[in-house]
Amino acid sequence: MWKEVKALSKSLDKIRASVENYVGRKIKLRANKGRKKIVERDGVIEGVYPSVFVVKINGGYNTSRMVSYSYSDILTETVQITLMDREVEDISLVD
Repeated sequence: MWKEVKALSKSLDKIRASVENYVGRKIKLRANKGRKKIVERDGVIEGVYPSVFVVKINGGYNTSRMVSYSYSDILTETVQITLMDREVEDISLVD
């Protein structure tokens, strides 16, 4: 059991490191909100913290809002992030 916990911890650390590299860059965010509701938004990764990362979502009518997700959301594929810069790259589990 402890090996599984250590492996999970290392996976979350890899995801956190990947997200840290992309602070300030434009992304396309796809989040599964449950009950067959999937939300796709464009935004910018604003901040990275020990347990969560914050994305500034561009809304309509010159509005924006901040949303936060945990790294385990990426691990469980509840949230998917795709970079919108020159190279298209998905942030997911990195082996």
